[in-house]
Amino acid sequence: MTAPAPSPSSLARPQGLDLVLMTVAILAISTSAPLIAATAAPALAIAFWRTAFGTLAIGPYVLLRHRRELLGLSSRERRLAVVSGVLLALHFATWVPSLMLTSVASSTALVATQPIWAALIARAGGHRVPRQAWTGMAIAFTGVLVITGVDVTLSGRAVVGDLLALVGGFFAAAYVTVGAQVRRTVSTATYTLLCYGVCALALLGACLIGRQQVVGFSANTWAKLVLLTLGAQLLGHSLFNVVLKRVSPMLLSLLILFEMPGAAIIAALWLGQVPPKGVFPAAALVLVGVAVVIRAEPGTPADQP
Repeated sequence: MTAPAPSPSSLARPQGLDLVLMTVAILAISTSAPLIAATAAPALAIAFWRTAFGTLAIGPYVLLRHRRELLGLSSRERRLAVVSGVLLALHFATWVPSLMLTSVASSTALVATQPIWAALIARAGGHRVPRQAWTGMAIAFTGVLVITGVDVTLSGRAVVGDLLALVGGFFAAAYVTVGAQVRRTVSTATYTLLCYGVCALALLGACLIGRQQVVGFSANTWAKLVLLTLGAQLLGHSLFNVVLKRVSPMLLSLLILFEMPGAAIIAALWLGQVPPKGVFPAAALVLVGVAVVIRAEPGTPADQP
């Protein structure tokens, strides 16, 4: 077994191919919210097919290359993977509907509060949160209040969308927190298959209980669902996983924040969806606050008591 590669420095500039891969990944995930907003299908059905297609895409590879690991998982690993999949389903079940109710810019900015929720979850678990992170949370919370205040002037529907996006950010943080425990002993491919599979089943159950349409869509809708899976679900996040071997998690987390302006630009050009002017400085406040939280990375010397 080869020794693990040394951990990259926190904000070291990515080189050559990694920079290209990260640029492609950011562009790919930036198409997610506009595609969802433009897809003529129920929100839960969109979330279901996104994860179902992802499961089908990765399934053959896992069965060929990781079958022994898959069959040999401990009961704890399986249980945590199931919990993670349910949390991912709750993330999609809240965030995807938010895109039908509020603007792409507001929704993507508010769901980007995931690192803040992760810090609060860590604090609830007894971990110390650096003072800098609390400062970032205050900045981001100010932005959240401004976005919600702007959307109040539009409609109650937009405010509900804002709240759903915030809740979606919380469930995303909980999903990552639980998933990190599984990833300590389980490969990315095996974990992804289990998580996506459970998520798809949970969302299918929600569709059936809510009597939402899951088939019979137009060819245009199916094409958008496939593009959503290939782009954001597989290409975007998969490329981030590739460069994570050489680029720090902190830098990747900061770069992922570019999804919000990218998605807003695509939504404006493609969907003609231009939110009120007040949303943009408020969204900038949210992203700056989240960036400050990410920079206050636990475990650095400055964060030690």
